[in-house]
Amino acid sequence: MESNAVLLESKSSPINLLNEMHQLRLLGHLCDVTVSVEYQGVRAEFVAHKAVLAATSKFFKEVFLNEKAVDGPRSNVFLNEVQVADFASFLEFVYTARVEVEEDRVQRMLEMAEKLKCLDLSETCFQLKKQMLESVLLELQNFSESQNSEEESAARPDILPESKAGTVAEAEQDPPGSPVARPSHGASPEGPATKSKEK
Repeated sequence: MESNAVLLESKSSPINLLNEMHQLRLLGHLCDVTVSVEYQGVRAEFVAHKAVLAATSKFFKEVFLNEKAVDGPRSNVFLNEVQVADFASFLEFVYTARVEVEEDRVQRMLEMAEKLKCLDLSETCFQLKKQMLESVLLELQNFSESQNSEEESAARPDILPESKAGTVAEAEQDPPGSPVARPSHGASPEGPATKSKEK
């Protein structure tokens, strides 16, 4: 009797794999490539795993697949078009799927992602830039609306509310000797004002 096939799938395995590869890189274990980065006199070397770089960057994939057999345990790659800090952030991203950078570096990270043909980082930077732009536009819209409402309220400070304006107009139309101006028995002196408030 045949049994049905079942799917064994781990939700935590991809995260665990990334974490383990990141730890191996930080400790320098099993690393088989050194990336030398130099930009405007600043130079640094980073050790990494070819498989991780090739899986996350088409640039590195092409380099590693086209390289000839090298003597020694490690191959070397030289980069001179990216800044050291940006490449360090790139490595953190490809090994952890996240990195924290200053807002003004997002454009540089996007440019580097495009040079290194790293689709995940490129899409992440693009989405973040889109969110930042939407946020700025929303702030500008709110600022514009608050400015408009301030200008409108500043433009009409001398207009009286309807109830007061009505009472003043009525009092001016009635001569001083008329019955409306004089309080009658049991009526309050604020009779007309009360009526217009109720209206």
